[in-house]
Amino acid sequence: MKVAKFGAIALSLFLLNACSVYMAAHQPSQKDETLFKVGTSRDVLIAEFGVPATSGVKNGKKYEIYRFTQGYSQGNKAARALVEGTADVFTLGLTEVITTPVESINDGSLRVYEVTYDGNDLVDQVTVLMPSANPSSAQPSAAANSQPVQPAAQK
Repeated sequence: MKVAKFGAIALSLFLLNACSVYMAAHQPSQKDETLFKVGTSRDVLIAEFGVPATSGVKNGKKYEIYRFTQGYSQGNKAARALVEGTADVFTLGLTEVITTPVESINDGSLRVYEVTYDGNDLVDQVTVLMPSANPSSAQPSAAANSQPVQPAAQK
């Protein structure tokens, strides 16, 4: 009976050993936020970011709100999984105590964009709603730095 209990515990530890490796490899993928610029087709945005969270008409213009989790590149995910897997092997799984919570916390960041379209369904205006639409924030999003984003008209 003791052998069966020991075997069950050993099997459990072995199966739980690679949680962070799996989590690192299955983090959300990186989306191309540079598509949020004037002149981009609505179809291109839907292909990259999926169906918008909200659609409607405001001030006579069609608008949509895209909400998604910005993830990591394939190379980043593979490197993290490799490093964590190697650490598991050399520490007999003890690093899972640290790496599993780290992977749980670093699961991408929420991004929200409001887009208005012209009559041809081309982007007319882009407003970054999240991570921060506050121009005085210390670290604006990379998308706001990499392409022109026109602020929304004051309401």
